[in-house]
Amino acid sequence: MTNFLAYAILLLSLIVLIGFFNEKKTKLTYEIALMLFSILIGTILTVIDAVINSQSVSEVLYSVQVFDLEDFLMKGVLCFMLFAGSCHMKLSDFKRLARPVGVLAVICTLLGAVFYGMLFYLAALLLKLPFTVPMCLMFGSIVAPTDPIAATSILNKFGLPEDISFLIEGESLLNDGVGVALFVCFSGIVKAQGGEGFFQVMFREIFGAVLIGAVVTSLCFVIFARTQDIKRQIFVSLLAVSLAYFLCEHFECSGAIASVVCGVLFAAFRQKEEEKRGGWELPEFDGFWEVLDNLLNSILYVILGFSFIRILQMPYVFRLSVIAVICNLLARFGSLYASSFIMGPIPGGYDRVSFSKLLTWGGLRGGLSIALAMSTAPMLSNEDYHIVLGCTYAIVFFTTIIQGLSMKRVYERIERERNGRIYN
Repeated sequence: MTNFLAYAILLLSLIVLIGFFNEKKTKLTYEIALMLFSILIGTILTVIDAVINSQSVSEVLYSVQVFDLEDFLMKGVLCFMLFAGSCHMKLSDFKRLARPVGVLAVICTLLGAVFYGMLFYLAALLLKLPFTVPMCLMFGSIVAPTDPIAATSILNKFGLPEDISFLIEGESLLNDGVGVALFVCFSGIVKAQGGEGFFQVMFREIFGAVLIGAVVTSLCFVIFARTQDIKRQIFVSLLAVSLAYFLCEHFECSGAIASVVCGVLFAAFRQKEEEKRGGWELPEFDGFWEVLDNLLNSILYVILGFSFIRILQMPYVFRLSVIAVICNLLARFGSLYASSFIMGPIPGGYDRVSFSKLLTWGGLRGGLSIALAMSTAPMLSNEDYHIVLGCTYAIVFFTTIIQGLSMKRVYERIERERNGRIYN
């Protein structure tokens, strides 16, 4: 209990102090500020520990190193974060942009994993690393899916066109299942185990999750709509998303997709109920999920920032990290450009190159990729595991900080180029 309170106080202190300093001084995007300052604090603590060998500092650094992000995210808070991010989305927008969202979530993720895997394999050959094709494809499946938490918390604040913003958010919310299906297939090959084929895994992960999410939400919303107690309504929503996630874990479906389905259907059912009643505002309900989302996001970005310490302890990974980031950008652009030929009219009226540039820079990665990378420990040698983990951290930090900070400028530059072509 004492350790839990100590960690809670430490995390909340950092969240409050960094947030206050950022609000008054730096004025960066909140989540990026949390990560940047956590990296800075973690680096300073590492230097202090190396110079004076303080026991208290060593204990803090050790607690960061042994923290199980995979367990915290995948078996803890992920379902609530995804529900909070999707419960404001409209089912009508999903229907209107179903084809481009579906193509990006499925085809683009598949191509991105393959493109990345082959590019990293070529780099591994040049550097004489013992990475096989299946290992590189497994690595590709880890970094190919964009992160829904980063998309909903960071990109929504940059004033992108509504359709493009929804496309990025919708893709990131749905491509988790495809990434997990690919990861299961390629990791099975790496472990030299037989198993289900890709399409069987993908069908179970995606369609099983949609079915479970829809059934659980429909049943729980019956209670939700028939109670006037706002506390009970909040409890019902918590029950719905946690139960759907638990059932998906049991039946080996994508709990992340089920959480998104719960959120979108809750929003759709609320809208129908509001039309039926002639008004049904629930500000306390929305406020609860907004606060919970902000708290969990803040904790995640502080933890990710402190995790930079792990890269500092893997200096040999730095060169590979640069290669990994370049491979990620090339694979993302190539998969987007190829996918644009089958997605129908491109939202926003962009040409294929401009569209691919914009979504390449908007393809942020986050805690989900790191959690998947951590799960490779039992199937890789210690050196290979640290290469995969270190490179994944590098991609997450680059996409969140560099791409996140410059996204608005990239968008404005693409708009200027597009307007220049129109007027010329």
